[in-house]
Formats: sequence, structure tokens, C-alpha cells
Amino acid sequence: QVCAQLCRRPCYCPWVPPRCPRGSPLVLDGCGCCKICARRLGEPCDFLHVCDQSQGLVCDYSSAPAGTGGTCNFEDDEEGCEVNGRLYRDGEVFQPSCKIQCHCLDGGFNCIPLCQEDVRLPTPDCPYPRRVEIPGKCCPEWICEAQDQHLLRDARAVSPLLRHPCQEWGTEWSACSATCGLGFATRVSNQNRYCRLETQRRLCMVRPCPALPAAFPA
Repeated sequence: QVCAQLCRRPCYCPWVPPRCPRGSPLVLDGCGCCKICARRLGEPCDFLHVCDQSQGLVCDYSSAPAGTGGTCNFEDDEEGCEVNGRLYRDGEVFQPSCKIQCHCLDGGFNCIPLCQEDVRLPTPDCPYPRRVEIPGKCCPEWICEAQDQHLLRDARAVSPLLRHPCQEWGTEWSACSATCGLGFATRVSNQNRYCRLETQRRLCMVRPCPALPAAFPA
């Protein structure tokens, strides 16, 4: 059965449907005639080449000259962010993996670690702690291993003038303590003149805080 329908342009569909990139579903074009790949966030669009409505995208002509195509954007000018091919709405909290949690905000995203980045120092009952991945668990855990006693080094006995090379070690910097304005990030590292583990801090700023509204006069 052949159905005639009105369309602004001639409709010539290929015999083989196109192969779409990852994250772009196969949809009908603007005429409802041919199968095409839906356009993604930030990609050009027009009447025929439609945006991915399943992600809440529409063809935005607000910044395009008259008579030209638009750009795929979130409906109602809502900002979002794209991570690993997935689109998240502004304000949405998501987890790209079990180890981190992210927050989509103003077109960008901030992430914080969900696994503790603690440091276990050598103790008499556990002279050689080691952090390992445990099957079935997301975050690594500390275990104790027995090794030769001659490898044991007491941190308190390290001389201020090191006579041997220091093997640098440190955790990743933590997420900024403030979502806007000035905050600080921390890490544990032995990158100092004594080669001793210590907690280090540095200033950070994800974005400026919005200006507070002026107070009404009394």
C-alpha cells in the first residue's frame, strides 16, 4: 500500500537505513517518510533533519539567521550536559560509575568520589598494608601482607637529609569543598622534603557564586 502525504521537499529514501552513531536513534524525518539518524545536542537541524526527542531536544532557531537551519538544544532553553554519550538535564544527579557521583549544573558537571581515599599507615599488627580491588565490591579495601622484615621502614626514623631516592606517592585531589566560590581540595602525599605522608590542601573554585540580591531598604 502506498500512501501520499504532503511534504516541503521531494522524498527519496535509501534502500538501506543509515547506520547511526552511538547514542543517536533511528527516527522518521520531518515528513514522516524516511528513516534518518536523530540529531544530537549541538548538531545542526532543520525541518527534515529532526532532533532526538527522546532526550528532550528540539530544533532551536533562536540564534540562526532567517531561512537557515537551527541547532539541537534542550526544550525551553534548559541547559544540560553530555557524559559518555548520554545527556543529563540541568540539576540531575547521576553516577557514571559506582566510584563517583556527578551533578549536572549550568551546562557542566561536578563529581565527587564515593570511595574513601583514606591512608593506612604501617602498624605492628599490619606492617605492610596494601589496597586491592575486591571481587564483587566497588571500592578497593586495605589488606595486610607479610613481607620480609628488612623491607620495613619506620617513618619516624627517616633523616631530614634523605640519602636514598624517595618514591613519590599520593592520592588524587578530592573534589572542591564548595560548589561555587572559593573552596579547597585535599590529598595525601609524600612529596615533601622528608618523604613523609601528610595531608595537603590547595584552593579551588568550580565557578563564581551568583550575586546576592540587594536588600530592601527598611
